Amino acid sequence: MKTYDAAIIGGGVSGLIAAIDLARANKSVIVLEKSNRMGGRAMTVNRNGACFNLGGHAIYRAGEMHAILGELGVKLEGGSPSPSGYAIWQNRLMRLPGDPVRLLSSRLLSWSGKMELGRFMLGLGKIDADAIPGVSLRDWAERQIRDPMVRHIFYALCRTATYSKELDHQLAGPVMKQVQRSLGSGVLYVNGGWQTIVDQLREQAIRAGATVMNGKHVTEILRDGGVSGLRFADGDSVKADYVISTLAPAETYRLVRDAERTSLRRWKDSARPVMAACLDLSLKRLPVADRHFAIGLDQPVFFTNHSRVAKLSDHGTLVVHLIKYNGKDESDPKADESMLEQTMSLLHPDWQREVEARQFLPNITVVHDYAHIGRSDPLPGPSVPEVRGLYVAGDWVSHGEMLVDAAAASARRAAVQILKDMAAEGKRHAAGYPAVSAVQIG
Repeated sequence: MKTYDAAIIGGGVSGLIAAIDLARANKSVIVLEKSNRMGGRAMTVNRNGACFNLGGHAIYRAGEMHAILGELGVKLEGGSPSPSGYAIWQNRLMRLPGDPVRLLSSRLLSWSGKMELGRFMLGLGKIDADAIPGVSLRDWAERQIRDPMVRHIFYALCRTATYSKELDHQLAGPVMKQVQRSLGSGVLYVNGGWQTIVDQLREQAIRAGATVMNGKHVTEILRDGGVSGLRFADGDSVKADYVISTLAPAETYRLVRDAERTSLRRWKDSARPVMAACLDLSLKRLPVADRHFAIGLDQPVFFTNHSRVAKLSDHGTLVVHLIKYNGKDESDPKADESMLEQTMSLLHPDWQREVEARQFLPNITVVHDYAHIGRSDPLPGPSVPEVRGLYVAGDWVSHGEMLVDAAAASARRAAVQILKDMAAEGKRHAAGYPAVSAVQIG
């Protein structure tokens, strides 16, 4: 049985970032991924020469993910699209009022609505998101915005920035911070898709000294007082005093004996996954050349042409992405696919003639939890208090961040906490004190 300082379950963005941080601190680390490829939902698939990500993705230039990747030496090549485009309202296309001229000429809004939208957008960056009380997004917006159409536009921006349409569950403060971030710095579309990020992270982890293994399905987190290692489906096991799980809360829960008496149960029971249906298309050309971006106002859909700023095919075809934001328990794959196809037809009539490849993901999990009303712990992780040596990271382990920023930030928090705990344990041993036990369960 091999021994490591730390073992990491999951070879996605979180797992690889944590591995790099620990390996660069001269700790022995192993990353264990059950599939035959690293990346998790950050993988990119190649279909007929076109690069399709697995569902909706967003890297914001002002976010934690962008900053951490820069620190780790990961190169991001691509571009940021212009936010100008179209609104979809009652199955009609209208130009988004994205600048003063278009705002004044917009048919979406009354004169008073135009004035309110202008004032709201000008003051958006000055709002102190951290000072907003713990109320739902809808409760906050209905107090701040009088005009119903202005609220529709605002809610559409919130859906696009957070990938969620659950206005009655989302906490207003984190959503506002995410909207400010998305409008202030812009989103980055990456050449070659997110697989290029995963591949660089894997290379950096190996270069730093981490062991990276595919095809290792963890079935149990072993414990002897605290964490002692991992057992795999093939019967193998490894020893480690520290473990980071980057899995969903329910999956981590299943790996821990007597987990019902730990924080893992609260995190699992209170989680509200963000779900979506996604349609990606590789097209020979856009039927309507200037329609690169559209946002639904009265329906939860979004369209963007990734290829206007990023290279995503081997032979010059375009890659476009459509998404329908779903609620927690809302999924009708046929209806969702039909809605996305109808949206595409509204924007680009006869688009079917241009298709080179397509990918439909009917009900993908965008993130496994987010800051919402009724969440058991506002700041889950990085440690599991009742199990010494166990830590969590991933898109759901948010301390205010969203989407991949939560995945990256939580990975760094887990690695930093492990290094602190290792140092404290070393001092105790040097002073002749016994190891500190966690709260005993089981």
